[in-house]
Order: sequence, then structure tokens, then C-alpha cells
Amino acid sequence: MTAVAQPITREPRIVASSLDIAKIRADFAILAERINGKPLVYLDNAATSQKPRVVLDAIANYYTHMNANIHRGVHTLSVRATEAHDAARLTVRNFINAADTREIIFVRGATEAINLVAQTYGRVHVGAGDEVLITAMEHHSNIVPWQILCEEKGAHLKVAPIDDRGELILDEFAKLIGPRTKIVAVTQVSNALGTVLPLREMIELAHRQGVPVLVDGAQAIPHFAVDVQALDCDFYAFSGHKVYGPTGIGVLYGKRALLNAMPPYQGGGDMIRSVTFEKTTYNDLPWKFEAGTPDIAGAIALGAALKYIYALGMENIAAHEHDLLAYATEVVGAIPGVQLIGTARERAGVLSFVLDNVHPHDLGTILDREGIAIRTGHHCAQPVMERFGIPATARASFAVYNTKEEIDALVAGIRAALEVFA
Repeated sequence: MTAVAQPITREPRIVASSLDIAKIRADFAILAERINGKPLVYLDNAATSQKPRVVLDAIANYYTHMNANIHRGVHTLSVRATEAHDAARLTVRNFINAADTREIIFVRGATEAINLVAQTYGRVHVGAGDEVLITAMEHHSNIVPWQILCEEKGAHLKVAPIDDRGELILDEFAKLIGPRTKIVAVTQVSNALGTVLPLREMIELAHRQGVPVLVDGAQAIPHFAVDVQALDCDFYAFSGHKVYGPTGIGVLYGKRALLNAMPPYQGGGDMIRSVTFEKTTYNDLPWKFEAGTPDIAGAIALGAALKYIYALGMENIAAHEHDLLAYATEVVGAIPGVQLIGTARERAGVLSFVLDNVHPHDLGTILDREGIAIRTGHHCAQPVMERFGIPATARASFAVYNTKEEIDALVAGIRAALEVFA
């Protein structure tokens, strides 16, 4: 059996001035795939990122050397699995700088994390006539759970507007926080526009009036360092599969006092301390919110993914992706017939655009023939599309393994599509 990997720490480390992208690409076996006879150009990272070998190895190692259920088991395999799972939780805590490992709840993804908060904290604290505040650039996963809650409770969903650049109008956001506001739920980075929101100012505005803030960090966590204590957010949600980890695993961070006061989300094994037919006593954090057998391999592999990018240096990743986005904005934006959607002054990872006379789905099909993978559609952000008066966009999104040469291939593909539909 291979030894259980040690969790990352947040100790100071030497960070390289640049990344060896060729070496990084070699860590991702799928990038050697050929699509329709062409080298794969994968620019759909906002939907899901590819996985380095260390993540695949972590999954294989679990099932090969420690496949057993965690907690309570006294046999060797269960002990191995439990230790590895616990190490992964500590890695997550250190990666986002949570104050306490018990503040890290493993869930299926950001969607489940947001639903958990809506159905526990929200059900307790939101009543008739109360308000939940979101922004106009939220993913459906940070809209629908609050709509369900508001419909159930007779509460109101308030939406802070965005401007023509796709930036939050901060003054309007501030005006919408009032005595009936019970929770603010906002994205950190828009999945449809790439806009980076001014979270610290937003959280401070909410906290001045005693309102907790949930952050949907699914699109932020792969691109730059996240420190939940520095942000002072009350909840933070992200998905493993967008940060080089496997699908079906994610994290809810919550301040310990809030989590302790919240009722369980689901009932079953491991979230209990004792059960009789008359009464159930719930377990401590974090297990109170982790009913049933968890995705053990997924949690361990998520830990491996976070360790992988932490070793690269989040500062290096952010700088590399900033260069890619700036280059893509320049060269794609210069193509006649292209309109960029979302031109915020601070963006991360995403370039959305539309073409004259070419539907995004048609563009996506043409690009796929050249081995280029992008995302087309409304990106589970239909209110954003409505705000800009369009049904859909084409979205290229970037990761640490992408290159300017791949952006050049995208440009060539766009030009070819425009010629086809001219």
C-alpha cells in the first residue's frame, strides 16, 4: 500500500516566477487525445477541468489499497481509508484557510452546498415577508434554491443589478440590504461573464447590518487563492470537478457557530450520535451534515488535486491565466463580426462572445471538427443572457494547462465559421 499523502500546509514556500506549461500539460493524459483527427484544444474548463495523473492515481490507490467504509471500523482497510479521508479534509481546510477542520463539510458539489444552506439556515431564519439577496449574474444553482425557499416561506428574492460591462452596481447592491434581508448569496466569479465581484466590500456591507453571506466560489477556486477568513464570508461553496478534482465531490465551508446552530440536512448513518425510536441525538461537526457513506475516493482525490495546484502556486496560476485571458480578449475581440459579452475590468478565466450571423451552437460544432472544445448555450445563467438581450453565447474558458497557441487555434476556427456563414 502507498502511504497516506500528507495534507498541505499554509507555510511560506518558494514560488516560481513562471510555470513550465509543457511539463504541466504532460501531467494531463487526456490532452494527448485527438478529436476528429486533430489535437485536442480544451477550452471548456468553466464547465469542468481535466484531471492530472496524481488525481487519477489517488482514486486508483484508494480502490486498490484501502477500499473500505470510513469511521467506526477497526480493521486495517477502514483505518487506512479514514486516515486518508481525514487528511483530505485537513487539506481543504488549509487550502481555503478555514479556522477549523470541523468547518469543512464534504458534499456532492457547489449545488448541494447551496441547497444545504438554503434548506437548513434558510428554513430557520427566513420567514414571510423576509428577503434573500442575490445578484443578476448568478448561476441557476444560486438562484433556484432561494426561489424554492422564498416560495415556501412567503419571502422575496431581491436581485442586485449589473451594468453593460457585466459589473455589479455596488451602490444598488448596498441599497437592497435592509432590515428584512436574512441572507446574501453571491458568486465570486461569474461563470457566464468571468466577472470578479468585489466580495470584500459586499461582505462588509452585509455584515454592517448583521446579514450573513454565502459565496458561490465554484468559478473562483481554480483561478486564484481563496482565504475565507480574510473574506470573512459566512459560507463558501465549491465543486471539486472545476478545480482539477473528480466529479461528485465538493465542499461547503461554514463558520462553526453557524453550522452548530443549523439543523441537519439529511438523516441517516454517520450524522447521528445515538438513535432510539423515541429520539435521535445528532453527531458533532462536520459529520452532522454528512449522512450516509460519503464519496471517499472523491474526497481523497480532491485533496490530491488541491495539493497539485497549491504546489504550482496559485499566484503563478493566476498570472498565467491572466495573460491567456488578456491575449484571448485582444485577438478574439479584434475579429470582425465578434462581440464580446462581459467586459468587466476584473475578470477571471472566461471569455464569452457572440458572432454575427452564426449561432453559438453552430460555432461549437464547427470548432469541434477542429478538435476545439468550447461551451455554447446559456451556461445555466439565463437571466444573464436576458440582461444582454441574447439567447446564448460561445464561451472559451481557461486553465493552467492552456496556451496562447490554443487561443490562436480558436481564432482560426472562429474565422473559418464566419466564412462559412458569410
